[in-house]
Amino acid sequence: MSPPAQPRKFFVDRSLGRVAVPKLLREAGWDLITLAEHYGVPEDETVEDTRWIEDSAKLGWVVLMKDKRIRYRQAEIDAVIGHQARCFVITRGDLTSAAYAERFVANQQAIFAASDTPGPFMYAVHIDRLERLYPPRG
Repeated sequence: MSPPAQPRKFFVDRSLGRVAVPKLLREAGWDLITLAEHYGVPEDETVEDTRWIEDSAKLGWVVLMKDKRIRYRQAEIDAVIGHQARCFVITRGDLTSAAYAERFVANQQAIFAASDTPGPFMYAVHIDRLERLYPPRG
């Protein structure tokens, strides 16, 4: 008999904010913790991306973030790979909190299914689909 599945928990990076996006996702039934809740305020403002990627991966949390240049940041990509992180990123910086939350919720079924697979991976979250950024297809 296999052990019971761990509940899926999401880690919300500071790029998505401390309040509005987490509140909307929680209202939609997502189990999550924000960077500010995990590290505390004001420490949350100084935690390096590579550290929270590592910490969240070690805890089994799936990362939600916003970063239009993430695919070009080698240190962060190396952290995702090295720690087998599972990440979903919105690559636009010009949306409202409601629009960010809406993108995650609109893709909830695909995000939850992908979250149940091992990392490392990173998907861009679009309004109507996920796009795999890492590892590249083919």
